[in-house]
This record gives sequence, C-alpha cells and structure tokens, in this order.
Amino acid sequence: MTDATDLAARVREGDIALHELEAHTDADTAAAARRRVIESETDARLDTVGDYGIDAADAEPNIENMLGTVQIPLGVAGPLPVTGEREERKEYLPLATTEGALVASVNRGCAVIRAADGANARVTKRAMTRAPVFRVSDIVEAQAVVEWVRDSHEALAAAAEATTSHGELVEITPYAVGDSVFLRFGYDTKDAMGMNMATIATGEACEVVERETPAELVALSGNLCTDKKPAAINAVEGRGRSVTADVRIPNEVVEERLHATPEAIAEINTRKNLVGSAKAGSLGFNAQAANIVAAAFLATGQDAAQVVEGANAITTVEARDDELYASVSLASLEVGTVGGGTKLPTQSEALSVLGLRGGGDPPGTNADRLAEIIAAGALAGELSLLGALASRHLSSAHEALGR
Repeated sequence: MTDATDLAARVREGDIALHELEAHTDADTAAAARRRVIESETDARLDTVGDYGIDAADAEPNIENMLGTVQIPLGVAGPLPVTGEREERKEYLPLATTEGALVASVNRGCAVIRAADGANARVTKRAMTRAPVFRVSDIVEAQAVVEWVRDSHEALAAAAEATTSHGELVEITPYAVGDSVFLRFGYDTKDAMGMNMATIATGEACEVVERETPAELVALSGNLCTDKKPAAINAVEGRGRSVTADVRIPNEVVEERLHATPEAIAEINTRKNLVGSAKAGSLGFNAQAANIVAAAFLATGQDAAQVVEGANAITTVEARDDELYASVSLASLEVGTVGGGTKLPTQSEALSVLGLRGGGDPPGTNADRLAEIIAAGALAGELSLLGALASRHLSSAHEALGR
C-alpha cells in the first residue's frame, strides 16, 4: 500500500486531487497524506489533529477531505431527574464545550431541580419540515394549486412515505405569494433528526404536484422550512420537536440554592428574558438556552448548525405563594438518536450515557426522550443564570473559575 508521504507528493505534483485520496488507500492513510500536504503548504503542525482514537472509515459518511479530528472537552451535568411522557429517570447530561463555567452552571441548576423533586418534560409536536417553492402563472392558478393540495393529502402522503420505512407525513401547509406557491411539508421522522428523510420524501411528493397541477417546481427548498436560519415560522409552528420542561421549586429551595428570592428571579426573567428580548427584536426569549443546546448537540452528534433553531426558546418564571414556577419551551429542537453524527464512536458513547443509543421501541421514543432531557438541561441552565444575576454573583463566579 502506498504510504502517506508518497501520496502527499503525488497530490503536490497534481497527479491526484486532494479529494481523491480515499480511492488510492485506506481512510486513515488518506487523512495522514492530507496532513502532509497542508503542513507543507502552510506553517501549521497537525500532530494533535492527527492523534485521534476513531477509525477514519467510520467518519467517511460525515466528512469529506478528512485530515484529523478536533477534540472538544466533554463534561457531564447531573444527575438531572426528568419525568417525561413515558418514563421518570435521573440522567447525566453529556455536554461538549470550550466555554468555562457552562457545565458548572448547568450542574448547579440540576441540583436545584433535584431539590425540587425533579422536572417534567413533554414533546408537544413532531414535524421536521421541508418547503419547496413552485412557479405558477398568477394568483388564480396559485389558488387552484393550494386547493388541490388541501384535497390531496392522501395521494401526497402515499408518494412521500413510499421513500421511507419510518417517516410519516403529518401536515402540508400551503402559502401563496404572488406567482409563487410554497408547500411546507411536515414529517414525523421517528428517531431520526430527519432532514434527509424529509428532503427525499418531499421530492417524490413534488413530482405528484407537478403532474397533477400547473405548478412547476423551482427549488426543493424555498426557505420556508426554515433550516439553519433564524425564522419566526419556526417559533410559531415549530420544527423538529417542540418540547417544554418545567419545575415547581419550593421557596426555601430557591433561597437556599439560588441565594435570591423567588420574586427577584421572576422580575429578572420578565425584564431581561421577556422585555429585553422583545426590545431587541429577538426570536429567543431566554437567558442561555443555546449554550446547553449547542453543548448537548456536539456531545451527541446532532447537526450543530441547527442550534439556530434550538435557541428559539421562551423561558417563563412565576413567583407563586409558596413556590417558584419555571419553564423553558423550545419550539424547534431538531434531534435524533440514529443517523448522521450519532453513529460516530464518541457521540454514540455519549448517547449511551443517556441510554438512548440507536432507535427506540416504539420508534421515536428515544429522540423524544433526548428532546425532553435537553429541554430539562436548558431549564437547569436558565435557573442557574437567573439565580446568579439575582444574587449578583455572575461576574464573581466567572472570576472564581478563572474564566
């Protein structure tokens, strides 16, 4: 077998393209050859990038032009007691991050939730979306297409679901804008995050639309989906999984654990997370939900770019007579336990910590549970940060941890 040095020389000579190396050797040697090429053409040293414990062949479905891995510290917060739709269990939440104090903050929130006898969490909607855009001649034709789509769910579902053994078409919402018609398809993708599943299924359904109506497909994605971009439609209609976690905390626990009164925490949430976010025109009304979503996504092999939608969360807090009620509602949390990055060895191990590696029985239950746990983790983070602000300990906590 040709070694990495020889292959690197052939790339530099123009005999082999950088992306063609796997056709000439195994995946690990191809990655080593790329490191040689990049080192020879830059001032970089890639020894640490090339020191990884996975088989590069395992990563081939997830990366092109691989030259190594980037290692992110992995921490754990918990135990976090979460009662979901199907089970009650204490969980340890894996969090991958380079932000000091984040895991400590979530861990403190977990302690508050434990002292309050746990959080509840429920997935209220499942719908991974893909929204193609079609061309029509005018609004009269657009209306005809919209009416046909509304009357033809069964035919469109048959075409879409023929492409998948698990996906189920649950909704189609049409939108007419002048001579454009958008169809927002929503799928229950079970334990898969489901973006690829939704795209393939929608492609088949689009062929039926073109065959049966005057509409002509312009693009399989018309950005009304909306994937990996801030969008109010995801906040209103949801995408992936819409999930809420809440907790009722006795007043004495609030004061003992968060070092503040329930009234102070509720006021900060109103003025900061609600009023401040509204004044800023934010699509997220929360303190730091994206921190927990991003760290959990990196740890468990989710699509990191979809933290954009995952930050689409509203935190509510109410000081009641003898308790503090707090909730976090994430409108568009896109998670899965099969496919994509979940199959990589380290990410698979993180899912195993949660007991959620692979598909659930029945299908969809593992991804539901993952959404519930991430929501409860986000709630822990919100409680901790609100408490730090109320007690005026935020800056001192970061200083004490050397951040």
